[in-house]
Amino acid sequence: MADIRSLQDAVADLVHNGDTVAMEGFTHLIPYAAAHEVIRQGITDLTLVRMTPDVIYDQLIGAGLVRKLVFSWGGNPGVGSLHRFRDAVENGWPRPLELDEHSHAGMANRYVAGASKLPFAVLRGYRGSDIPTRTDTVSTVTCPFTGEELAAVAALNPDVTVIHAQQADRAGNVQMWGLTGVQKEAALAADRVLVTVEEIVEELTPLPGGVVLPTWVIDAVCVVPDGARPSYATGYSTRDNAFYQAWDPIARDREAFTRWIDEYVRKSEGALTR
Repeated sequence: MADIRSLQDAVADLVHNGDTVAMEGFTHLIPYAAAHEVIRQGITDLTLVRMTPDVIYDQLIGAGLVRKLVFSWGGNPGVGSLHRFRDAVENGWPRPLELDEHSHAGMANRYVAGASKLPFAVLRGYRGSDIPTRTDTVSTVTCPFTGEELAAVAALNPDVTVIHAQQADRAGNVQMWGLTGVQKEAALAADRVLVTVEEIVEELTPLPGGVVLPTWVIDAVCVVPDGARPSYATGYSTRDNAFYQAWDPIARDREAFTRWIDEYVRKSEGALTR
């Protein structure tokens, strides 16, 4: 069963130097507070996995904690590039960044294979792309029934998956709803799972489209209200669009970024505001 504990303790216990870490969430429920705790604790040499790395991974990369990124798209949604990501790729600052790039469909299928405890997944994709020449996690298989050649992608099994959700009950069962992504698959594929939530409730009320993760797949639940900010949690908060716009000039400049991380993350105990 999941333990309900502080975020500081959960990160220290579950996230280790050299781990492969997935921090998933699509548009909302992005686990910023947990990422900031990783930065504060200086957990390094990470392989980060995410279907759509945005500002959360820009911050971790810029903080010098990431050696490799496994992903299918990267950018500041509605604004432009991730400048700390670009600086690491183009200039090796603050350290070189290894890339393993995929399509969205490929990444989703890799999580599904990992959650299903299968070695790989099969899909129609990657034809006409040079991605298979740039990674050892894409290959081909021949269908034994039709003879069709299909793409095969290696399963993803993170050491730890970190997600944010709206609610947990006292037994550690978690429910999320709204615009969900691959959080369920990423959690089921991982060795360890850390979930931050808006609140603890006595009983989870089933909701249309809700996703429930049972306590037996979760290691730690941490109560972190507003833990997805500047993204949002449906029913609890709204997206801080102004922050995403403000991030662009901050991230463009190494000194401005370093000052921001020092002031608002390393010296802060709370979730990001501005």
